[in-house]
Order: sequence, then C-alpha cells, then structure tokens
Amino acid sequence: MSMQNPVFIPGPTNIPEAIRKAVDMPTIDHRSPLFGEILHPARDNVRKVLRSDSAEVFIFPSTGTGGWECALTNTLSPGDRVLAARNGMFSQRWIDMCRRHGLDVEVVETPWGEGIPAERFEAILSADRGHAIKAVLATHNETATGVRSDIAAVRRAIDAAGHPALLFVDGVSSIGSMEFRMDGWGVDIAVTGSQKGFMLPAGLAILGFSAKAMAAGATATLPRTFFDIRDMEKGYAANGYPYTPAVGLLNGLKLATGMLLDEGLEAVFARHHRIAEGVRRAVHAWGLGLCAASPDLYSDTVSAIRTTEGFDATRIVTLAASKYGVAFGTGLGEVAGKVFRIGHLGSLTDVMALSGIATAEMVMADLGLGVRLGSGVAAAQEYYRHGASAKKAAA
Repeated sequence: MSMQNPVFIPGPTNIPEAIRKAVDMPTIDHRSPLFGEILHPARDNVRKVLRSDSAEVFIFPSTGTGGWECALTNTLSPGDRVLAARNGMFSQRWIDMCRRHGLDVEVVETPWGEGIPAERFEAILSADRGHAIKAVLATHNETATGVRSDIAAVRRAIDAAGHPALLFVDGVSSIGSMEFRMDGWGVDIAVTGSQKGFMLPAGLAILGFSAKAMAAGATATLPRTFFDIRDMEKGYAANGYPYTPAVGLLNGLKLATGMLLDEGLEAVFARHHRIAEGVRRAVHAWGLGLCAASPDLYSDTVSAIRTTEGFDATRIVTLAASKYGVAFGTGLGEVAGKVFRIGHLGSLTDVMALSGIATAEMVMADLGLGVRLGSGVAAAQEYYRHGASAKKAAA
C-alpha cells in the first residue's frame, strides 16, 4: 500500500497536513491552564458542528464504539428495553452491545440497503402504553451499505406516538460531513468519532448529550467508570480530565472543527454531496448499482457498489491494494463479497475523487468485468465540471 495515495475507505480518512502537525505536538501538563485552551474551544466547536445550542459535549480517548457504550451506560439500567432497526453491520454491532449490557432489545429487522422504518417505529412506540421502551437507537449513516436514514422522521415518529423514549443517534460516518441537526431533530445523544468527518486519526469518541439525556443519568444503574460523564463533568470544571487525556488529538480536534466552521457547514455538506454524486455517476456509467435501495437513501460519505452476481467483490479491494497501492473498503456482514465500498468523506476534493474512480476502473478492467476505461471518470468529470466548484470558480 502506498502512503502517497489518498485512501478511499470510509474511515479513517485522509488527514490534512495542518491537522497532522497539530496532533504532533510537544508534551504539556494536562492539568495546566494551557490544556484548557485546547479543551474548551474544541468542545465549543463540536457543539457548533452538531448544530446545538445547549448540548453537553464529552470527548473520550476511545472510538465510536466507546461512544455507543458511553451513551448506554450513562442513561440506562439493566433490563431496560430499547428499540432499534438492524439494517447493516454497525446497527447490528450496537444491538449486540446492548444485549451484552443486559438490555432488552426490540429489533426491527430491515433489509440491508434500506433505511430505518420510521413508520414501524411509530407503531411499536404507540403500542407501548406503559413506556417500557427507554431509548430508540438510530444509525444515521450505515457505513456498511452506504445508506442514510431520515433521523428527523424518527423523531417525528417518537413524537407522534407521544412517547418519552430517548433518541440516540450513531453519527460516526455522518457528523462533520453530512447534514446533522442535534437540536432540530430532537437528538438526545449524538455519537461520533475523530477519524471520519473530523479528519483526525482514530482515538476520540465524541458525544453530545441533551438536557434530557443528562437527567437520565440520575437513575441509570448500568456500571460505568471510564465512560462516566459525571466524572468527566467534574474534570472539565477543573480545566482537565479525570485521567490522562489524548492531548495531541484534542489539539487536532480544535483545529479540525475550526476548519470545518471556517469553510462553513453548508459548504462542507455541499462538497461532500458533489463528490459523492460524481462517484454515483461513475457507478452508473460502469453499469453497476448501489446497495442503497433508492436515491433518497444515498449516503454522501460512502458508496457501497454492487458487482455482478457471482463475482467476489473483495477481489477488487485486494487487487487495488496490491497492484496500485490504493485502499477501498470491503463488504461487511450480509454484503461481504457482494459489494466494494468507496469512501468519499473528510479531506477530499473532486480531483482526488477522480483518482479513486480511475483506479477502480483499472482494477475492474484487470479482473475482466467489462468496464470500459474512462467511462466512469468521464461521467464524474462532466458532473464536476458543471458542479458547484466550477460555478464558484467561474464567478
């Protein structure tokens, strides 16, 4: 694998040089006022990226999986019932974590390639007269299938049922890249990580808690120590952490969130949509389709591309790495061997995306898949030439 080529996996993503340098910093005293100059601006910026005015932001030395655990253990008790749809690998893993913590999970089985069935959630919640369901789990962007679910519709379903359940959202592969409105969508806990839209190395679990979620902690009895937000609150109030923080990553987060806000969140989302649409047009030109069942479900951060029946799509990923030094994502779970994934999020440009499309074409031609060299590149080029970047340059 070449370290000079951009990666096209859906995380970790490419790291801008300025952020890499921000992470690579000298040791400082993490109990000094200097650390507060890193910590508090980073938390404030995360809150803005989440589109929240009041969320309590917690940043743990961990990953998105640790963020899931933090959400559960700080708000729920053994035996509590939660509602979730299983429509991909990452929703499945969150469900598994719930069960390992002794929670009672009501699972709505959903075809991989489909989004969260909000109407089904509404029916289940409406039937739950005793309000046994304490939380609704929603994966905003299912990284395994390239499917974006409508979180606003999930919130409307909860409200239409008149149900008090908390809404937890996995935004690991969406926050910082696609439209996300914590306050506007009534999200109680938003979970993400450092290695995707924030363009950092893996190592931080990043969460936003609503006031309702914070209050739930008073009665939650699931065991928690490392992920206890009560300890973290006390640490933040004293300008530090209850244990040793990942100072370099936090310094990088401060810069990364500042870069996103300086670009403008709407511009960030438009850039991701433009790059993703170019990839999708290339896929169409190849005569292939996406795992996502319909255009309204298309993710702007990752495309899971179906190959022809009977062909092992993992061969594309393997050959791209060994022959061209380029990383694509393999299929996971139920779509393993059926799709390969092109990640198009984080630090990426139209020109970088074209290099990934061109590589995928070469690999598929090498493997005899009948893809005409230049077909997908041309389709993406035509779109990018007339997209937002071209219009902006002409103005």
